[in-house]
Amino acid sequence: MTNTRTLILSALAVAALAACGSSDDDYPTLSGDKPLVVGHRGASGYRPEHTLASYTLAIEMGADFIEPDLVATKDGVLVARHEPNITNTTDVSTRPEFADRKTTKVVDGVSETGWFASDFTLAEIKTLYAKQTFAERDQSYNTQFRIPTLEEVLDLAKTEGAKVGRTIGVIPETKHPTYHVGLGLQLEDRLLAILARYGYTEKSSPVVVQSFEVSNLKYLRSKSQIRLVQLIDANDVKADGSMDLTAPYDKPYDFAVAGDARTFATMLTPAGLQEIKTYADMIGPWKPYLIPTRQVDANNDGQPDDLNGDGKIDERDRVVMPTTSVIRDAHAAGLMVVPYTFRSEVTRLPSNDKGDAKAEYKRFYDAGVDGVFSDFPDAAVAAR
Repeated sequence: MTNTRTLILSALAVAALAACGSSDDDYPTLSGDKPLVVGHRGASGYRPEHTLASYTLAIEMGADFIEPDLVATKDGVLVARHEPNITNTTDVSTRPEFADRKTTKVVDGVSETGWFASDFTLAEIKTLYAKQTFAERDQSYNTQFRIPTLEEVLDLAKTEGAKVGRTIGVIPETKHPTYHVGLGLQLEDRLLAILARYGYTEKSSPVVVQSFEVSNLKYLRSKSQIRLVQLIDANDVKADGSMDLTAPYDKPYDFAVAGDARTFATMLTPAGLQEIKTYADMIGPWKPYLIPTRQVDANNDGQPDDLNGDGKIDERDRVVMPTTSVIRDAHAAGLMVVPYTFRSEVTRLPSNDKGDAKAEYKRFYDAGVDGVFSDFPDAAVAAR
């Protein structure tokens, strides 16, 4: 009998997770073993994202990895926030002592107004509370949890892993690297220094680093053997299921700065995947690149059909299309495939799934993904 968790995590170089069980099931993953579950911003479907409470719950629910997005404070500390603009994820807008910090900045070519982490010291950030960013999700935990540093997340993974009897991987994302370079707050060296203090410098370390940009991943690969993930984005999904590559979500921002004509879609061609393999170990594509969905216009009136008759057009009015070649091509290049983001709300599930989140996971598991980024890790684990 094959210890599937050992094989998966040896492929990911997170060997300590090998203690967790075994199975005779075969999966069409790169290794043939169970896909990994990444707690996307923790268990962010249930708790405010990027908080120790969210990460702890994800671990309790069985997640193999927890994911902190990283931005830098004014004094150069890496903290877990989804974006440099912390307006929507904290209570900063309600804090009169910080009213004068509201400003407008350009992030990856887009003008944004709000409050930005780089205008706050860590001590100031630590006075803020996190909040749930999705209005339809439980708001009762708002103003309960503080903003953690990367070190606090790494420490939590160790302590909570010990409680559940398995090593928990941490998969940080460097957010907007080019933007941070412009501020004089380069993320990569700060990240590497912290990981080195924890002894995380090898392929066997329980850390994998991800980014939507390319040059910073290449820099990290030149400095460390830790595993790397190339993220793949897009602006939207068109009615016919094809990807909308409107700027600035058409390509890595460092490509845009350099005048590189390649797009995210170009990167997912067989040649593009072979290029990614020269500096990364995995790809993290937006899931429609793998299994798209499309709207239906059966009466040809130019308007999408309301398939469930609720008077609204959302994901429930889209139908699943055939799996693309991306997973097969990535595996051929030796890359693992871990798509994002899986969410359990019925409004985010295509009509085929009839409100059953597990059906979506199973479709992607059957297609051969090597893991999933999920806001609801309990559902992702249950569907394996």
